[in-house]
Parts: sequence; C-alpha cells; structure tokens
Amino acid sequence: MDKIRIGIVGYGNIGRGVERAVFRNKDMELKAVFTRREPASIKIETDGAVVKHMDDLSSMKNEIDVMILCGGSATDLPVMGPQLAADFNTIDSFDTHARIPEYFANMNKAAKKGGNVSIISVGWDPGMFSLNRLYAESILPQGSTYTFWGKGVSQGHSDAIRRVKGVKNGIQYTVPIENAVEQVRIGSEPVLTTKDKHLRECYVVPEKGADLKAIEEAIKTMPNYFDEYTTTVSFITEEELREKHSKMPHGGFVIRSGETGNTGNKHIIEYSLRLDSNPEFTASVLLCYARAACRLAKAGDIGAKSVFDIAPGLLSMKTADELRKEML
Repeated sequence: MDKIRIGIVGYGNIGRGVERAVFRNKDMELKAVFTRREPASIKIETDGAVVKHMDDLSSMKNEIDVMILCGGSATDLPVMGPQLAADFNTIDSFDTHARIPEYFANMNKAAKKGGNVSIISVGWDPGMFSLNRLYAESILPQGSTYTFWGKGVSQGHSDAIRRVKGVKNGIQYTVPIENAVEQVRIGSEPVLTTKDKHLRECYVVPEKGADLKAIEEAIKTMPNYFDEYTTTVSFITEEELREKHSKMPHGGFVIRSGETGNTGNKHIIEYSLRLDSNPEFTASVLLCYARAACRLAKAGDIGAKSVFDIAPGLLSMKTADELRKEML
C-alpha cells in the first residue's frame, strides 16, 4: 500500500503534534517539515524526513500528497493558506469563526485554480464540535444549542496575545461559567450572551520596558478574540509561565436541548471532550482529514471543503466493507 506523503508547514505545538500523530497512522509517512527558522536549528523526531525553509516549498511539489498548515489563524493562515492551496492539497485549523466564510472563499478560489483539495477549519472547534452542532440541530430542529469550551488552553487565542506589541510570551485559558452550564444541562434553554458563558484568563510575559496598560487594553479590546468576554490579564515572569503553564489541556462540550412530538417530550444531546494535550488532539484530527483530502484528490475532486462536506467513511483507515461490518 502506498503511504500518504505528509508535509508540515510550521513546527510549533501543532506541527510537533502532527509529526507524532503520523507515527500512529500506518498509512502515512512524513516527508518534510517547512519552517521560517534556520532549518539546521530544527530537530525533528522522524528518520528520513527533511527540514526545509519555507522558501523551498515549491521544490517538493511532486513529493507531498497533503500539506498540513500549522500556522496561526490571526496572521499566518490568511496569507499562507491561499498561497499553498494553489500548489498542494492542504489541511488547516483556521479557527477565527467570524472570518471562516471569507477564508473559505479565498481558499476555494486558490484550490480550484491549482486543481487541489483544501479542507479548512479542521480541529475540534471548529471541526468536531461543528459536526455535533449540525447533527444535534438536524435531529432536534426545535430547541437550543450551547457550546462551552474549557477549562483549558486555547491555542488560537494564545497565539493572538503573543502577537500583541510588547508581549514576549503568553498563554490564554478559556473557562466556562458553571452556573450557565447547569442551566443548560437541566434543559431550561436560557438565553445566554457570549459574556454569560465564558471567562478568558490571559497570563502574559511582557518584554522589558513594555507598556503594561497598553498590552492589557490591546488584548481586552481585540475583535473576534476578547472584546465580547470578561477578560483578565495577569503579568508573570518567564519562569512562572514555564513552571505553572507548560501543559496544554483543553476540552469542552456541545449541548442541544429540544422537544419532539406534540406533547413536549424533552431531549438532551451532549458531546464532550477532555484533552490532556490540545495540540496533539488537534493534530490527530488534522491527519484523518488529510486522508480524506488525499482520497478526494485521487477521485478528481477540487476546491475548498469544510468538515460538513466530508463523508465520515473517508476519514478512516478502514475500507467501506470493514466499516459496515465492524461499526455499523
């Protein structure tokens, strides 16, 4: 069996997670890691794979089946995504929900021009949670859907605060408000604003001499990330960040409460995740969608896709016959 040849663009937390996930997918092999840093400074875990500068991406156009884009959603993917979709089949975890329609349009145009498949916004939210919202609302058309995240580290939001002027390093935790969760779980269908559902806690290591008030204001007013939430910003040292915030747990749940019939029978659908490692789990989702992208490309499909467009069977290493026999 020919293995799916994987390329990784960006070797941060997600990139390292993708490399480790490849080891657990026997139908895949890592061919190359691409970085903005000096390639010789990057030590990867895969024998036989190469590390190249991003300027050399085109040199491996015929040696990569699917490129996994591991850049941040704030500034990397909006530029990098369309550029690479023109030359490669791609998977990414673009997670700025408000900008997904715009990003999809740009990726679709580039992927169609290049004759490639690009599956966008793959992960657990957007991604797995998106699918569960869709399934639940389709089954219970009369009702309400609620999504809670955390408590845990949001990689996209952490990346966003690290890009604020004067920030040397930082991490962000999303925290569900317990009273809101309790109201939803009993099926009361409360009307909740964004602010009612979550808190955002930011721990920031400032650069020497940085304007702390300006950093705090920039974070709290950041559109699409923090401006709609109650957000706290705590300034800490690099040592504190390393000692107290080095792990990257996360999780959350999607809850749909609704009624059926004409006598008001109530139902609750809940899907939950508890993750020891947010980046490693996200990487594992990215890779199963890489399998789907490869299969679609071989079938002659082109253009951008979301998780809504991908049949579940395309994600599995198993054949359709095996799935029907073992899982249906």
